[in-house]
Amino acid sequence: MQPVRWGILSTAKIGRTKVVPGMMKSPLCDVVAVASRDEESARAMAKELGIAKAYGSYEALLADPDIEAIYNPLPNHLHVPMTLAAAAAGKHVLCEKPIAITADEAEQLRQAASQVLIAEAFMVRHHPQWQRARAIIRSGEIGEPRAMQIVFSYFNVDPGNIRNKADIGGGGLLDIGCYAVAAGRYFFEAEPLRVVTLIDRDPAFGVDRTTSALMDFGAGRQLAFTVSTQAVPYQRVQILGAKGRVEIEIPFNAPPGTPTRIFVDDGSAHGNRSARAIEFPAVDQYQLQGEAFSRAIRGTAPLDYGLEDAVMNMRILDALRHSGKTAAWEPVLAG
Repeated sequence: MQPVRWGILSTAKIGRTKVVPGMMKSPLCDVVAVASRDEESARAMAKELGIAKAYGSYEALLADPDIEAIYNPLPNHLHVPMTLAAAAAGKHVLCEKPIAITADEAEQLRQAASQVLIAEAFMVRHHPQWQRARAIIRSGEIGEPRAMQIVFSYFNVDPGNIRNKADIGGGGLLDIGCYAVAAGRYFFEAEPLRVVTLIDRDPAFGVDRTTSALMDFGAGRQLAFTVSTQAVPYQRVQILGAKGRVEIEIPFNAPPGTPTRIFVDDGSAHGNRSARAIEFPAVDQYQLQGEAFSRAIRGTAPLDYGLEDAVMNMRILDALRHSGKTAAWEPVLAG
């Protein structure tokens, strides 16, 4: 397959340290340019990673006719505006999560998505450990899935960090709660009917620092999650069925250089003593994500998760935030 020529829209840390190095491992992704509003920053990242071109503006990168696809890891409030700008320039866009700040904002991308490919960068869905866990659930080995428990936390009290700025889409729900929502939809293979949320906000930053929610997926399926930006770093996904459970040990930040594990347990002994481990060779989920989007551009494989999926994730996040204000169950509006 002819590699897809990529441009990187900003020198954001996640792109510089994770996504772009992962993409550059792949023969399907040719990262040819990076842009920043600070040309020196762009040049420094280009030198660090071996990228040929560095631009001092986003507009200059979008005007480069050699670039076919854009990776957009800008702050949340710039996801939609710059994705629209890239699409107007004829570039396909892989946009960091969340794809927007609200579902209404995400809806603005519909017309553009009829002209180019637009997808949300949930790299976890490309990792073999997620795919195997879902295959186990589908097989019936753990029985009917009944409950899911998700915890995802880190500690960040830097006032200059974009995650702690309420006016540009900061807070834990949009930053990492979106992963919990995506996980529920992925493993239950359904959409939630209603949600209820408890939110604790940082008194100085105004962003949600700890959010817990209960999501009703119907047919007795429940997801409970807690995400926090001011707690000890931790992450885990548990899927409980009538006959067994599946646990993903490092579900979100799976290390690219070491093997990962999931556990399957029939519950016959407490303390994980009846669990069997399934180990996966080291893979880079960001490489796999870049390859999947590149194949979709070339038409050699379909895009599994496009704009419709991203808009639905935003609808659910909207309902969760609204419930945090009303302290009541909120319905999730479909389609």
